[in-house]
Amino acid sequence: MTQREADADQPGELELFLTQIRYEGRNIHSYEFVDPDGGELPPFSAGAHIDIHLAGGLVRQYSLCNSPTERRRYVIAVLRDAKGRGGSQSLHERLRVQDRVRVSRPRNNFELHPAARKTVLLAGGIGITPLKAMAHALREQGADCELHYCARDAGAAAFGGELDALLESGRLHLHFDNGDPARGLDIAGLLHGAPPAGTHLFYCGPAGFMDACAKAAAHWPAGTVHCEHFKAPERVPDAAAPEGGFRIEIASTGQCLAVPADRSIADVLKDAGIGLATSCEAGLCATCKVRYLSGEVDHRDYVLDAADQQDYLTVCVSRARSELLVLDL
Repeated sequence: MTQREADADQPGELELFLTQIRYEGRNIHSYEFVDPDGGELPPFSAGAHIDIHLAGGLVRQYSLCNSPTERRRYVIAVLRDAKGRGGSQSLHERLRVQDRVRVSRPRNNFELHPAARKTVLLAGGIGITPLKAMAHALREQGADCELHYCARDAGAAAFGGELDALLESGRLHLHFDNGDPARGLDIAGLLHGAPPAGTHLFYCGPAGFMDACAKAAAHWPAGTVHCEHFKAPERVPDAAAPEGGFRIEIASTGQCLAVPADRSIADVLKDAGIGLATSCEAGLCATCKVRYLSGEVDHRDYVLDAADQQDYLTVCVSRARSELLVLDL
């Protein structure tokens, strides 16, 4: 069973105790959560995230950045983003040590590749969080890896000396551009040419960084490049994708529902009394992943891989290319 399948078998939420808030870098705080009774927490693998439930019904996803071998705490790091959707600001302003916080069990859509001979980690800004957990795991496995961490300057880089201690000398590379991308890491130069056999690339960061990594690694072999978006990229309209409505059928009951052009499958299911958990509502977290049995899907998510998309869709953003989708509900 993969970690992703194991995650799906353990739904539910936890009420955890916030024991520590720590300054990690400019506008970046880390938050440590533990079981109120001191017990072990559900296990997680490097690259996993948790949902944090905030005041006003906000739910936001944050990557776990501590070592997966640590069974008694979850640690996240959050950049306060004044231009975001309000989650990071709410977390920075309202959470206090000793608060009890509703937290989901960990889910992982960004797992390390077990057969990799070498792993290259590229982090942009707060994208360091899932990659730090990966660096912990790889070090503990004795695996070959290198981490490139890009930030504006040293003050904007999180985790300070912890990263130096985490990776052996020569495996950590810090790149500060001081606001001028031309002075930062040459991503195209780093990733040019054919990678050594068995090398896998993982990257995470802001939109421009993600675009640069995707373009630079476009020639790498299929299945060796892995990424996770913190925000949904601006969607390029697909001229071949239908923009009108369609119908969905609930396989267990035969009930048919119309999904108009201006509403999501999730909205229509909710109105029909068929409640499904949703979180990001942007195709980033797979909380609302549902199996479909027939029909042609217009996948608009950024989390399901090609294999998953053969069987699953995300009801928050997926549309239909066919007139009817049959959902395994």
